[in-house]
This record gives sequence, C-alpha cells and structure tokens, in this order.
Amino acid sequence: MAGKSFYDFKPLDKTGKELDLHKFEGKVVLVVNTASKCGFTPQYAGLEKLYKSLRASYGDEVEFLGFPCNQFGGQEPGSNDDIQSFCQINYGVSFPILSKIDVNGDDAAPLYSWLKDSKSGLLGLKRIKWNFEKFLVGRDGAVIERWASTTKPEALEKPIVDALGGKPTAAPTKTEEPAAAPAATATA
Repeated sequence: MAGKSFYDFKPLDKTGKELDLHKFEGKVVLVVNTASKCGFTPQYAGLEKLYKSLRASYGDEVEFLGFPCNQFGGQEPGSNDDIQSFCQINYGVSFPILSKIDVNGDDAAPLYSWLKDSKSGLLGLKRIKWNFEKFLVGRDGAVIERWASTTKPEALEKPIVDALGGKPTAAPTKTEEPAAAPAATATA
C-alpha cells in the first residue's frame, strides 16, 4: 500500500454507496472505529462536542468519520440503520458514521489496513486493539497520529488544532451592538 494516501480509498457510506475520500482533500480528518455497546461508547458525546466546537471555529476544514466495527466482543451487532439511529438518539452525532467494517484480519477494510501500516500503535503493533482507536489524517492525506481507545476526545483538541494550522478560519460571527440611540427627552 506504499505510495497511497487517505484520499485513494472509497469506503462505503451508511447507505452502502462508495464515499470518495477525495472530497476531504486539504482537510484534517479524525478517523475512529466505533461501537454502540462498548465501555468507550460514551466517547461519542465527547467526539460530538469536539466536532461541533472545531466546526464552529474551522468550518469544513475538519471532518470526523466514524467506522462501526463488530470485531471486539460483538459490541456493534446492529445494522447500519440501527447504528445511525443509536448515534442520533443517544448522542446527537452529526459527523458521518459510515458502513460497518472489519478493521483487523483478512477482511479488514483497505483504508484501515493502510491506516495501520501508516502509523503503528503501542509497542509497534499494527492491529487495532479495541473500539474507539483514533487516527488523525493531515491536509496532505498522511497519518499524523494514532491514539488508543483510552484517549479521551478532549485530549485530541490541541493536536487537531495544530494540524489545522492553529488559527481559526471560520471565526464565529460577532454580533455588533447597535449604535446607541440619542437620549430621549421627556415631554410634558
């Protein structure tokens, strides 16, 4: 898989259609393997909070992609529709949750094989150890960093902001105070 970049892959979206990752070219992307029945599932809330905060400051220069996976203790048994509903109802997830995939083994999604080859985990191990491992992909399509499941979403803010270049580009709109009206004079 040498010479490939993040943009060379086409995983399936939640409806089973190919998602051309070229649409994220020039953006910073956080990739997370997810599950609905895992001890780390509450990270959805932190990921959503971080996503909304970053999008408010950087607009569409940042994207998060969730990849459901049932390889760890059968903790993502639902269909793609079930997963979408769970994420919406329980955590208000607004970032894309794609089709369920394998992240390890012979049937591992090609994107995940590439991610693991690009950035090994603890002790140089390539395999994904559990749900909610995270990869940060830079604007150039190369993997910048990989974090274990135990890394909380709030700990990702600084590395993501650094990858974005630090300065917000879609600064929140300022509300201007209306000019003070002249003081009214009392009439008798």
